[in-house]
Amino acid sequence: MAKQFPAIRPEHQGFIEKQPVFFVGTAAADGRVNVSPKGMDSLRVLGPNRVAWLNVTGSGNETAAHLLQLPRMTLMFCAFGGAPLILRLYGEAHMVQPIDAEWTDLAPLFPPLPGSRQIYLLDVDLVQTSCGMAVPLMEFQEGRENLNEVHRKLSDEQLNDYRQRKNAQSIDGFATGLPEAINPQLS
Repeated sequence: MAKQFPAIRPEHQGFIEKQPVFFVGTAAADGRVNVSPKGMDSLRVLGPNRVAWLNVTGSGNETAAHLLQLPRMTLMFCAFGGAPLILRLYGEAHMVQPIDAEWTDLAPLFPPLPGSRQIYLLDVDLVQTSCGMAVPLMEFQEGRENLNEVHRKLSDEQLNDYRQRKNAQSIDGFATGLPEAINPQLS
């Protein structure tokens, strides 16, 4: 049975911090819904109603495009081991980029991941838990280093070129708000 809460409780935070993967869902008014898996050491619970996650350069930038149109976001965490549980965080989010003043305060919360592109701040207005009994049991082996290795091999110019070609628009053609260049010392 699903239970709802107005804020992240300590037991919720403990569960969130143990999960090696989470999923982010966003959508614009039109076009495709985006659901992306996230890993690495990229999420922080900042308080009972605020979460931050660091996003690195990838094959797309759907979340950024969607949030510029509709700031709603859902984060989902699943127990793949131990007791079954699904936990969702609902709320409004905004993007912080390396060129923004907030970046200076937020970036030190995370390890310096190569290719860091944005930090998303989610203001949580609802926490929902449900049983998760249909989620399979799986064993976590280790995080992948592939994306970090790719980013380490790219020069600043190559990374910015890639972002302009692959991350400036969503798959539906919406602008993502990506600056023309990101200062490599900030990412």
